[in-house]
Amino acid sequence: MSAQVLAAESVGEPAVNISIFLLFVVVTLAIVIRASRNNATAADYFAGGRSFTGPQNGVAIAGDYLSAASFLGIAGAIALNGYDGFLYSIGFLVAWLVALLLVAELLRNTGRFTMADVLSFRLRQRPVRMAAASSTMVVSFFYLLAQMAGAGGLVALLLGIDDRGGQSLVIAVVGVLMIVYVLVGGMKGTTWVQIVKAALLIAGAGLMTVWVLAKSSFNLSTLLGDAVERSGNPGLLDPGNQYGLTGTTKLDFISLALALVLGTAGLPHILMRFYTVPTAKEARRSVVWAIWLIGLFYLFTLVLGYGAAALVGPEAIRAAPGRANSAAPLLAFELGGTILLGVIAAVAFATILAVVAGLTITASASFAHDIYANVMKRGEPEPGSEVRVARITAVVIGLVSIVGGILANGQNIAFLVALAFAVAASANLPTILYSLFWKRFNTRGALWSIYGGLGSCLLLIAFSPVVSGKPADPVTGKSLSMITDPSIDFSWFPLDNPGLVSIPLGFFLGWLGSVTSKERPDLEKAAEMEVRALTGAGAEKAVVH
Repeated sequence: MSAQVLAAESVGEPAVNISIFLLFVVVTLAIVIRASRNNATAADYFAGGRSFTGPQNGVAIAGDYLSAASFLGIAGAIALNGYDGFLYSIGFLVAWLVALLLVAELLRNTGRFTMADVLSFRLRQRPVRMAAASSTMVVSFFYLLAQMAGAGGLVALLLGIDDRGGQSLVIAVVGVLMIVYVLVGGMKGTTWVQIVKAALLIAGAGLMTVWVLAKSSFNLSTLLGDAVERSGNPGLLDPGNQYGLTGTTKLDFISLALALVLGTAGLPHILMRFYTVPTAKEARRSVVWAIWLIGLFYLFTLVLGYGAAALVGPEAIRAAPGRANSAAPLLAFELGGTILLGVIAAVAFATILAVVAGLTITASASFAHDIYANVMKRGEPEPGSEVRVARITAVVIGLVSIVGGILANGQNIAFLVALAFAVAASANLPTILYSLFWKRFNTRGALWSIYGGLGSCLLLIAFSPVVSGKPADPVTGKSLSMITDPSIDFSWFPLDNPGLVSIPLGFFLGWLGSVTSKERPDLEKAAEMEVRALTGAGAEKAVVH
């Protein structure tokens, strides 16, 4: 059965699809409105009043982390590329060990609302906060691109919208809903939506996993054999379908692995979650809960990806609206018809809404708290102005992300998220680790590390095959780059992911800037930060306006 027929049949019950979709939106909006009643202070709006327990925050972290990339992008990558697609799942999961062992507790102890609180603790406040806020907004933007692209492909499949104009309208609707979530609910409302969404997503993926295995008599070997047979690719279970065929793709794999494993510990919307719990112990418990839930979900993606290859087929997936991102919804349709497609698509859409809301509140909080309150107002903002500025910023970010999502529509969202990870690992992680563990680290080192890692990463992405120069897709005739015209090619950097170059450069520039600066490190402040980081003493007063 072709993807076009699948899409046509799914629209056969548009009332069912739209009803399920609207039900999810109404329920999550009700949760946001109810949770927003206590948003009285900046701590309530930015950190949920620090009122969440470790398990609650762990589920919310899983909800934040298990984005459209995890559900739609990875399932599609496995369905089309087999073993190489599963590398995304492995990288995303292993990355949590870095966050658990090096970052979670120490950040919770030394910061208040944002990553910049930690970076500027013993350095010059204004330039470091400007740099950290800039990096936060860029990472958030790249992550938002992925979620918006996923929304376009998902709802296009759900409603049978095959033209880019209709998909662009869908992306705009997602952006508007996202803005409403953030304006009304703040971090508290967003967190409860993420908790509900994580439970629904894991339950939905678990149901589909059991269903797929039942089709193969609960024999994984049978499922894998069916996937190889349906795809017509005898190497679907082996490495090398996407990475490893050439020297360039081998380097691209190393670059991707570096970005995935190191990027999580530098993602600002994940780091901000550590401030929503009352103690460092709860921050550790959050990460442990998140690891278990995320690990379980990524095991599901292996079955879902190969299940899509076996039951739907790569040709139908490539031809569907959203291409690889449509694998999981198409599998749901194959298993349970219109009803299951509607439910799974609605869960995936709730996933996108929750993640984009979390990203937006992180970026807006960074601008309001770091740039407005601490740079523009020099730490003395007017009462209530910080939250007001954050809300205005959320609207601007929402509008910008709508435009970016329209441009990125059709890209594999797991891959787009990997770019966000590369930016986070290049610009944020070196500065965080140096700030926490190296007493000689100074302001110049922080600025060189953030701006150098960020700038090199963006430059290499702009001139990589991601933006232009990839060959035309044999099915659609369009380039697989963001610029779909195959005749436009200004790429000179050969790798899809810049992490192999930009991540070591970020660490090197942080070291070089520090050792060449005449600024003497404040050893007393460094000692105070070390005590706070390791013990949590005085953590609530780490940053005072």
